[in-house]
Amino acid sequence: MTYSVKEIYYTLQGEGAWTGRPAVFLRFAGCNLWSGREQHRSEAVCRFCDTEFVGTDGPGGGKFESAEELAQAVTAQWPADTTRNRPYVVCTGGEPLLQLDSDAITALHDAGFEVGVESNGTITAPAGIDWLCVSPKGRAPVAQLSGDELKLVYPQEEEEAQPDRFADLPFEHFFLQPLYGEDIESNTRDAIAYCLEHPQWQLSVQMHKLVGID
Repeated sequence: MTYSVKEIYYTLQGEGAWTGRPAVFLRFAGCNLWSGREQHRSEAVCRFCDTEFVGTDGPGGGKFESAEELAQAVTAQWPADTTRNRPYVVCTGGEPLLQLDSDAITALHDAGFEVGVESNGTITAPAGIDWLCVSPKGRAPVAQLSGDELKLVYPQEEEEAQPDRFADLPFEHFFLQPLYGEDIESNTRDAIAYCLEHPQWQLSVQMHKLVGID
């Protein structure tokens, strides 16, 4: 299989349960909820995405002809001095499960990485993922109904992904993440208020945007 990757880079995880953890981000190109092009945003299932995932022209991006070649590119981003903590890769997108398969997961494991995935939940995840974060979007049907972390962008429209739709699913962590944009302050206040009223949910703040890192 050929893997189309927008970018591969080393940074800190900025969201959710692993906020602050060093990680290699492996961003796959393409998504099944939006083309990634502004002229299509108004008709997309997910209209609030703030990530560039079109093409393979980002730092470390490209076409990788095998799972082993992909794992080598990820390994090249991890610092050489790593004596205590297991290397961590976050497979994201776009929608990573359009491409991430068991061969890629095995190759990343063989390279020593713990494999995390951030998915919109519309595709059932393959076996072997170490940390699965599902983030339902808009009206898209959710096929992946379990995992480690469920993270909702908040607020969404009333007929879209609402917290009470997912509260009974078997996830370990439940996060609300304020919708980023011109209304971020009021969205943050609303997310805080919901978490206080429903303590099953925790607030996820996009730390990387607050401190100015990728």
